Amino acid sequence: MGGYQFDRLKVLIVDDNPHMRKVVFAILHGFGVQSLFEAHDAERAWSMLAEFRPDIIFLDWMMGGMTGVELTKMIRTNAASPDPYVPIIMLTGHTSSEHVREARDAGVTEFLAKPVSAQAILTRLAAVIDHPRPFVRTEAYFGPDRRRHANAEYRGPERRDEPASARKTENAA
Repeated sequence: MGGYQFDRLKVLIVDDNPHMRKVVFAILHGFGVQSLFEAHDAERAWSMLAEFRPDIIFLDWMMGGMTGVELTKMIRTNAASPDPYVPIIMLTGHTSSEHVREARDAGVTEFLAKPVSAQAILTRLAAVIDHPRPFVRTEAYFGPDRRRHANAEYRGPERRDEPASARKTENAA
């Protein structure tokens, strides 16, 4: 992973904790990111999104006012969003499977548990750059494809209409 050149990346760090912003800022700057912007809340981040057009957002979950999940939904679905496709890496101490699913279902690209390490941040940056996920739009969701792996057995929406015995017989052949 050492071959990356992050000097042209623009990154927005959104966290209400100034110490956490400093840690993430220092790690990203150490990787060579030159254009780093900080916001202490989701409202400020929303205005900075249009002003600076970041390539990636590191976003805390719990902040005063609007949460990171609410901001993610706004970025993904609001008609005034300057970039609904921007990769969002959620940084949070809320790591239960329920929280991970909620963040994923809001449109978060990657999830990172606090406390963070430089290696974990680098891994998520690499994932966003090396493996950009296609975006999906449905009536209830817009964001990165939530499926991480292709399922060779997927047969389209009809598969749910087939009786389970028919699927087992077909797959056994």
